[in-house]
Amino acid sequence: MNHSEIAQKIIDLKNNDLELRESLKQNGLLGEGYNDEMAKLHDKNAIILEKIIDMIGYPVADKVGKEANEAAWLVIQHSIGRPKFMRKCARLLENEVKNKNADPQHFAYLSDRIAVLEGKPQLYGTQFDWDSSGLLNPDRFDDVSKVNERRKSIGLNNVQDQTRVIRDQAKNENQLPPADYQKRQKEIYEWKKSVGWL
Repeated sequence: MNHSEIAQKIIDLKNNDLELRESLKQNGLLGEGYNDEMAKLHDKNAIILEKIIDMIGYPVADKVGKEANEAAWLVIQHSIGRPKFMRKCARLLENEVKNKNADPQHFAYLSDRIAVLEGKPQLYGTQFDWDSSGLLNPDRFDDVSKVNERRKSIGLNNVQDQTRVIRDQAKNENQLPPADYQKRQKEIYEWKKSVGWL
């Protein structure tokens, strides 16, 4: 399989993901926990992408083009049921960023997502969730001024502005906070344990 075929395969994975997300959004099911159909698709996409990565290494733009590179990153971000795969991709991506072959923003989002899934503070404030008062806020991080410095260093807006963007997006998509916050937190914790994050 040549790299243009690989690139198309990666783009197809992303498109399948976004089509399912749009369908769930249209049916008002987007904010209701981790949808089973979506979890299965994310898992299937991760398995396919891992085989590609084992074959060609991390799919940087120089190998597969910009669109497929961004598609691969999205698939990895959504591979939350596969901790080993996400951590492996983070190591590969970090090396590519150090070698100036990959977008440091991609690494910021991926490393933050892994930190949140592991129950650790995030460094860039990219991951958001509903809090106990029904507001979307960044998941735990160390210090707002440090977060904003890190964000600025890779070309991201400050976390306060990003919070407004995320809240507006959720409003536009008719996403609502969980009806029972404590129940949702318990479900998230149990799920993290079941797939090996904790």
